[in-house]
Amino acid sequence: MELSCLEKYTVKNTVITSRLDPNLLQDDRVLESLLSFEEHFLPRVSYFKCVQTEVKPYMRSMLTNWMLEVCERKCEDGVFTLAVNYLDRFLAVVPTRKGHLQLLGAVCLFLASKLKEARRLAPVELCAFTDNAIKPDALLQWELLVVDKLNWDLAAVVPNDFIEPIVAKLPLPGDKLPLIRKHVQALVALCATEFSFTAYPPSMMAAATIGAVIRKLQLDSTDPARSADNRLDLLAKMIHTETDRLKACQEQIERFLVTGLQEGRWSLKRAERGPTPRGRTPLHLSCAPTDVRDVHL
Repeated sequence: MELSCLEKYTVKNTVITSRLDPNLLQDDRVLESLLSFEEHFLPRVSYFKCVQTEVKPYMRSMLTNWMLEVCERKCEDGVFTLAVNYLDRFLAVVPTRKGHLQLLGAVCLFLASKLKEARRLAPVELCAFTDNAIKPDALLQWELLVVDKLNWDLAAVVPNDFIEPIVAKLPLPGDKLPLIRKHVQALVALCATEFSFTAYPPSMMAAATIGAVIRKLQLDSTDPARSADNRLDLLAKMIHTETDRLKACQEQIERFLVTGLQEGRWSLKRAERGPTPRGRTPLHLSCAPTDVRDVHL
């Protein structure tokens, strides 16, 4: 039996990706396995109420937006949401000083890039994104602390893991799939910056985001209302949840996106663009880490 390597080399100094395996995507066991493990990787408590005393929700929002800025320029899809998963799980068990919060965010990015990237982020590179407010030695010391508090359980299930298995089972036009994937990945990342969405499991966030994107792109058939209902039923059945609960999550995501656009927290161009290819010189990120340091994170 011959094994063929399906890795695809892109532009020099950019990422190395592998092709999607249709056998895995169509196998129901893949989705069932993800569903069986996802609860294990959720934060156990609402940590702002019972664990954290210095760290506030707006600080998490500022930090995750800075992390997203870094990932948009330097990382592949999935690094950001995995890093936020580490961040939330750590904050759910360890009371943290606000002066250590940006260091914690950088460590979470460092760990997630090791797991997801073909070429992980370098400590010096991450420190540069903070205008050298943190040092490589501190980053490496905190790396050990974070993995210890996470019990070295780093292969977490995040919404990105559900996107391809769900999309593969939906009756969608093939020529629209790249556009759908692009919008879903972007919207999943934006939702990860909002703490209220941690109440939903990754499978529901993925399914609701896919539903919201399909609705936004107007890909329903001649009867949009009936198609939307059928799609919600199908999505709910896939992830073993109630249709009403999935619908409520999708509506919350749609409100979150509209509110963010109206308030100018992001632009449509940012919501639609993908990560900057690796190797491209990043833009100056003083707007992100400086804002974070202004509140002494």
